[in-house]
Amino acid sequence: MSIESAEPSPPTSPAPPASPTSHTPPTHTGAVGPESAVLVLEDGRRFAGSAWGARGRTFGEAVFTTGMTGYQETLTDPSYAGQIVVQTAPHIGNTGTNDDDEESARVWVAGYAAYAPSRIVSNQRATRALPDDLARDGVVGIAGLDTRAVTRHLRSAGAMRAGIFSAADAALDPAEQLALVRERPSMAGQNLSAGVSTTTTYSRGAQGERIGSVVIVDLGIKAATIAALAQRGFDVHVVPESVTAEQLYALQPSAVFYSNGPGDPEASEHHVELLREVLHRRTPFFGICFGNQLLGRALGFGTYKLPFGHRGINQPVLDVRSGRVGITAHNHGFAVDAPRGGPVQTPAGFGRAEVTHVGLNDDVVEGIACLDIPAFSVQYHPEAAAGPHDANDLFDRFRDMVLAAESDGMQAAIAVESAPTSGAS
Repeated sequence: MSIESAEPSPPTSPAPPASPTSHTPPTHTGAVGPESAVLVLEDGRRFAGSAWGARGRTFGEAVFTTGMTGYQETLTDPSYAGQIVVQTAPHIGNTGTNDDDEESARVWVAGYAAYAPSRIVSNQRATRALPDDLARDGVVGIAGLDTRAVTRHLRSAGAMRAGIFSAADAALDPAEQLALVRERPSMAGQNLSAGVSTTTTYSRGAQGERIGSVVIVDLGIKAATIAALAQRGFDVHVVPESVTAEQLYALQPSAVFYSNGPGDPEASEHHVELLREVLHRRTPFFGICFGNQLLGRALGFGTYKLPFGHRGINQPVLDVRSGRVGITAHNHGFAVDAPRGGPVQTPAGFGRAEVTHVGLNDDVVEGIACLDIPAFSVQYHPEAAAGPHDANDLFDRFRDMVLAAESDGMQAAIAVESAPTSGAS
């Protein structure tokens, strides 16, 4: 994969319409084509449907997401690269798409499956229809299949390799289709950051009072993350995933941030070693999603693949220190293997750390705080543009950590997460 846009920064949005009556949403009705399509899983299960979006064949890891809103944010989230996304919500596409809600410059999913795509667009903010975006970016989709059955199967058998075959490819011999699926690599062991990261450094200035600068290592960054940090007074510098420590520190950052992204954290040793340099220098650090997994590995903990992952915007997470529960947005298939129950010495020699957040559905580690260096991370998405926003204050905590480091010294910065004064999650 490669970024096709020549512009490395997130897409800019056109001026909104003057009023609802001054804009006529598209009335595209070709949500589903007449051709047949089939979703083929590596264990041999097949689900018939109709062609949707681009025609042809595509391969990836079949996963499901439970979000009932925010399908455009899902599609343009680089964390979904390499995955065929199955929507559990049946009705998809009714609000169309627009430039304002894109999280990156293109659709990243490897394939897309839904039960009942909308035949019309019914929102005054829409400038085009969902199938137009799928076709534009060459995303092969399938509609009309039994997404409930697919989801139930993946919940019992686990996420697995899959392929969508539509139009002429749907007529291939089933044995050939299955063989093509099984030839594809599994998600475990894949390093996908290079395919979704920016190729050049770009910057966005702080909004309001400037408090410092943050370097974001782009492992699959979303536009909402950049906006959240700029809104809190950071000059934001987004750098390629291949950045070296020398290049990173040439930007003189007040803090470092690791973004979300696709792939197996075990295959991202460069990012782990880079992060260890950041931790050794005691630069304030915050990581989300993939960044949480990489902090775990940098501290010496392991990571493992979840059976079917967490994907959706309704995941309950417990802050074990305050007892507060937040409803959060997730998109991850791997997790950190770290001891719960209080502080432990980190195997890599960075002092003490503790698990701060756990998922209430399956007790998965959802957050880590270091107690002797200024670093913390969460497994979920506090910037979730489509909601919920229960965890948005984590960006405030990061800001507080940087301010404390600059005004009161390192111990004050460490205390922001090692001894939080609020129950925010």
